[in-house]
Formats: sequence, C-alpha cells, structure tokens
Amino acid sequence: MCQLLGMNCNVPTDICFSFEGFSARGGKTDIHQDGWGIAFFEGLGCRIFIDSKPAISSPVADLVRRYPIHSTNVIAHIRKATQGDIVLENCHPFGRELWGRYWVFAHNGNLENFNPESAGFYKPVGKTDSEKAFCLILEKLRSTFPEYKPDLTELYPVLNEITKSLAEYGIFNYLLSDGEHLFVHCSTNLHYIVRQAPFASAHSIDEDVTVDFRELTNEGDRVAVIATLPLTDNEVWTQIQPGELLVFHEGLPINFERKLGD
Repeated sequence: MCQLLGMNCNVPTDICFSFEGFSARGGKTDIHQDGWGIAFFEGLGCRIFIDSKPAISSPVADLVRRYPIHSTNVIAHIRKATQGDIVLENCHPFGRELWGRYWVFAHNGNLENFNPESAGFYKPVGKTDSEKAFCLILEKLRSTFPEYKPDLTELYPVLNEITKSLAEYGIFNYLLSDGEHLFVHCSTNLHYIVRQAPFASAHSIDEDVTVDFRELTNEGDRVAVIATLPLTDNEVWTQIQPGELLVFHEGLPINFERKLGD
C-alpha cells in the first residue's frame, strides 16, 4: 500500500530533509512506484505537485527536494496502486474548496466494496477509493455546516463519526488539512515526532543524510512530522494508536476524542 508524510508547525518550515528520505521510498528503498504528490499550504494559497512517475525518478520530485518551500502544513504521498490505474488523476493528494478554503487529502489503505453515490456537490475525477472517500467527507461536512466553518469542537465529532464509518470498509490511514489544522487518522500504521528546543541532529533511515536542526531553527520553533513509518533512526517516534483521530496545530497533537470525553 501507499505511504504518507505530513508536517505541521508553528512557523513556516521547509520539509526538504524529510521529503528526501520519504521520496526514496518511491522506488529506491521501497516499492511505492505508482506516482506521488505533495501539497504546501502558504497562507490561504496551496501548491500541489503530483506526478504519475515514481518519486525517485520524477523531475518534479527532484524540484521539490531542492526547493525549500516554507509552509506550516504539508501533506505528501507515495502510491502503491490498489484501485485505479497509474495515471495523473489518481495521484494523491487531492484538493477541493470548502468554506472558502482549500482542503487537501491523502490516504493510505484500501476501502473494499466502497461505492458511494456521487450525487452531491463533490464528485471524484479519478477512479480511486481515496478520492471517493475525500469527496464524501467534504460532502458530509458541507451538508452539516452549510454556511460557515465551525469551531473545532463542533467540527471534530462530525469528522470523527464520518471517519469511523469509512474505516468499516477497510484500512483508512489519512491526512487531511485546510491549512489551519492537520487531521491525522490511524487505521494501522502512522507515527509522529515533535521537534522543538533543545534541537538535535537527525539521521535519515533511507538516505545517508544527517541534519543538525540547531543550525536551522530558532528556540521557539516547533515542528511535528507524521509518517507511515519513522524516517530517522536516532530519534524517538510515537506510534499513533489504531482508531485515533489526532488534530495537529502549531506543531502539537491534540486528541480531541479523549479531550471531549473528559
């Protein structure tokens, strides 16, 4: 199946180090060769780069590895196709507008026998179960809150309910963001790390590359990186529990399901 990479931080930050190791899994150190994509939120804008070529040999991926785009929310994906051909329209992440903001979604897993009606406002362009799920999520949110983006305490229970219903169809690891928050759902495998002061060095698992974050950060910076599998071998990553829907904001995770239950 596919792999996911996300970043959420309190100051605009580039993802070059993490993406270099992650993209190596798209045909060099792993088998995810059926396309890739990455989205960067910058203010109200969003840049999305996708390619049906393997990440390790894509000139577009090479551009991203070399171009330090600074963002507070990033979603990336390398694909091992389960549903849909290896074509551009089936590459993640997918983007749509809701409540006057861009929303971006990427999925790792496989939703079997998932054929929702597409009679609503949001319709899939490609043939993946992932894009169908994204359209359904946005359709449910739009119908529940037609006029405005709700407060997070209102939004979270609705999104969590939709997520649980979709997870009944199969494996449903996903990253979802509107540029303000990063929603992370674990069905089987997702890990995260929060980097903050005192910063240290990190060594990539997939490439022999080491970065000393003390040379690149300020004391108040805080960066959360989320990945299907840990990207470094000298840091402690936290495994997200299956069934958890976390919200990352300004580089910190919030378990709203636990918080709302308190």
